[in-house]
Amino acid sequence: MADFSLEKITKASELVYQYMLPTPQYNWPQLSQKLGTELWVKHENHTATGSFKIRGGITYLDWLKKNNPMVKGIVTATRGNHGQSQARAGRALNINVKIIVPNGNSIEKNAAMRSFGADVVEFGNDFDAAKQEAVRIAEHEELFPVPAFHSALVLGVASYALELFTHVADLDVVYVPIGCGSGICGVISVRDALGLKTEVVGVVSTEADAVKQSFETGRLINTSSANTFADGVAVREPIPEAFSMYSTGVSRIVSVTDEEISAAIRMYFACTHNVAEGAGAISLAAALRERQQLCGKRVGVVLTGGNIDSDVYASILRGGALPESTNHGG
Repeated sequence: MADFSLEKITKASELVYQYMLPTPQYNWPQLSQKLGTELWVKHENHTATGSFKIRGGITYLDWLKKNNPMVKGIVTATRGNHGQSQARAGRALNINVKIIVPNGNSIEKNAAMRSFGADVVEFGNDFDAAKQEAVRIAEHEELFPVPAFHSALVLGVASYALELFTHVADLDVVYVPIGCGSGICGVISVRDALGLKTEVVGVVSTEADAVKQSFETGRLINTSSANTFADGVAVREPIPEAFSMYSTGVSRIVSVTDEEISAAIRMYFACTHNVAEGAGAISLAAALRERQQLCGKRVGVVLTGGNIDSDVYASILRGGALPESTNHGG
């Protein structure tokens, strides 16, 4: 079993800070008023890649260089945020990076990954197809396959949770999105390492609820689709290693609709002028859904990223038609 001790998390955080600064956590009065309680937002949209995943990219590639010093390059599948983290860390650590994305992936996320030096290849109709292609390429081109979940990724990501729990005392509950699982496992590991009683609540989309179904039945369930525009949580197949950790560490998993996510995106902009992507706004959407039971509590939500295409964002801000859903994930 992986070691997620406070010593390990602190050491990983020190490595992360060699490449980026900590992100802020703010108590926004208007958001607190709308929720009817004291709300704190952890701003992972303020990292150098606009997402929390940069932290895991740093620690994972550092682990890789130490354990596989002859590695010639890496390959991984993504919808964008994971890929940007690997591309930026790869450039910093002088490792070549190939990224496999589904056909029709975000043009702006693809451009961001390329700007960090990655070779971006489109393949397949969804994330799972891209993931299988990444495995094939790893074998044929002798590249190291980077998984979506790994203990080294979790240790790096946990640095944001350490910042949050250190700066905001006595949080009663924290809402965290669940995609592949590194984010919520990072929060759980820090909570447990610090011996806190904070309740951790996972959040998914109603249109991509394989994780919620798995949690409620106690067995892994795969869904045939993940038709939500919140691509960071558009996962059809829970990762077993991640599930074994968060299924025992969360109190419950909440699902919210794309309409609720869109409303949360608009609220972030109206109340704070921060940009949130779908997965970044989903935890606020869940807190708003459960606001009646949060009265008098100190609540945290993780704004995991702000990487949303400009045309999609403009449509949501206008309150127009929801973006066309995708069948992607990761």
